[in-house]
Amino acid sequence: MSSRPDSPRPNSPRTGARLLVDQLLIQGVNHAFTVPGESFLAVLDALYDSRDMVKLIVNRHESGATFMAEAYAKLTGQPGVAFVTRGPGATNAAIGVHVAHQDSSPLILFIGQVGNDFVEREAFQEIDYRRMFGQMTKWVAQIDRADRVPEFVARAFQVATSGRAGPVVLALPEDMQSVKAEVGDALCHQPVLGAPSDMQIAALRRLLGRAQRPLVILGGFGWTPAACDNFKRFAEANYLPVACAFRFQDLFDNRHPNYIGDVGVGINPKLAQRIKDADLILAIGPRLGEMTTSGYTLLDVPVPAQALIHVHPGVEELGRVFQAQLMINSGLPQFASRLAMMVPIEEPPWRETVTSAREELEAWQQRPAVYAHGDPPLDLWEAMQILSRAIPPDAIIANGAGNFATWAHRFWRYSGLRTQIAPTAGAMGYGVPAAIAAKIAAPERTVIALAGDGDFLMTGQELATAVQYGVGVLVLVFNNQMYGTIRMHQEREFPGREHGTALVNPDFAKLAQAYGAFGATAATTDQFGIVLSQALAFIREQRLPALIELTMDPEIITPNATLSAIRATARLQR
Repeated sequence: MSSRPDSPRPNSPRTGARLLVDQLLIQGVNHAFTVPGESFLAVLDALYDSRDMVKLIVNRHESGATFMAEAYAKLTGQPGVAFVTRGPGATNAAIGVHVAHQDSSPLILFIGQVGNDFVEREAFQEIDYRRMFGQMTKWVAQIDRADRVPEFVARAFQVATSGRAGPVVLALPEDMQSVKAEVGDALCHQPVLGAPSDMQIAALRRLLGRAQRPLVILGGFGWTPAACDNFKRFAEANYLPVACAFRFQDLFDNRHPNYIGDVGVGINPKLAQRIKDADLILAIGPRLGEMTTSGYTLLDVPVPAQALIHVHPGVEELGRVFQAQLMINSGLPQFASRLAMMVPIEEPPWRETVTSAREELEAWQQRPAVYAHGDPPLDLWEAMQILSRAIPPDAIIANGAGNFATWAHRFWRYSGLRTQIAPTAGAMGYGVPAAIAAKIAAPERTVIALAGDGDFLMTGQELATAVQYGVGVLVLVFNNQMYGTIRMHQEREFPGREHGTALVNPDFAKLAQAYGAFGATAATTDQFGIVLSQALAFIREQRLPALIELTMDPEIITPNATLSAIRATARLQR
């Protein structure tokens, strides 16, 4: 088998496929996710020769492959790599590319393509990927010549990881993969990120020194353990209240006294008011998109009422929606290291506000008001408490999209970096494949996937992938027999006229068992505690996945409201 090349080789004839795999080794790739296709058989053959260095994970759907590659990037900080076939394979994979785009995750998607002799004839499954992926990637290209493989692959990794990270798509014509060329290898990519200037750091300290009610919002891709630690030192030294943007709650230990909550869907109303009342917002890393700003209402467009300091790795994001008083184009580790060295503000006037903001968070995380009129058989708030006591603090929680996720976002306390993997793009079906990728990348850690019933059935077949590779993840399926988020909005907009949101589901426990996983159902809180212990024991002993179906009361649509209450309120307002 070939060895990992550490430096450019002397020219020797190699096929385009062999050149491609050699470049992946140089770029540090050790996992790739795929659904095989005849359009890249030569690449699969080249990967065979390097199978001891690049572990190929075979998925059951292309969306699973790109979701896994994107989640792998989130957890490791390294670009995720996926291979899919042309046409249907590429279109199935598009959802993961879109997530990587909106979540700013480095992803390299390789797509088999028709041969150069067939191009522009609408050959079998032919698509122009430049046009298809143009708006949701940082770069799309097609490698028509084998001698340019090193150049294109090196550029792909460089583009995906520099500035605001994101996805790159490379198409691989079939004939190019088998053509031999003599060309040297490229070097490993070196992500290029900006850094704050001395003047910018001085301006930041002046603005902070003038503030009475500052607040920090963390978010974005590119944080490292050292960067998080550096920021923590800065926040502690300056007694700053710290919130985390939508689905970036793991950037700051939620148990820390300076943490005051998440700024996203279902935000604590008191936290939302604090953001509106703040006189300085220090936004480090988030794009400040629709979900983080509550539909662009927490900050005025284009000039916020609060003084805004916006720090982001992508220069194109600064000033895109909100005109900040200070805009800093910087990588997050580079910025955090400067913060850690900054002289703290002496006797800041906001010092006591951290305590009151923290108290508001802790009150928000108590048993929710939706239970005020009686206990359901399965208490999801109590289930979150049971789960938190049963698994280690560094467990990874992955989820897809749906109202079920609010139970984790609001009540789970993420302990630190890379304990949360979730799509800010709001893609359903993300949680299960993301959890599998996380467990592959960190096999020593406990990994939990949270999925709704509709959410799970979009990618639940990846349980077969988990069984095939011995990946012991725990999947919790929240079953309320509906597309819950849409039903909630339907009741708000068209009360009492449910249509198109009801679901008839399989027995999820038996389905899991059919895959070879552990499967159980919990209809009561006590049952959940029992089957959770059984599931975790199965995972430890068998090193295989486990699934628990949570039979929900369909009335309890969010921690704040029932469907009946939402319907009644909507009718009164008409």
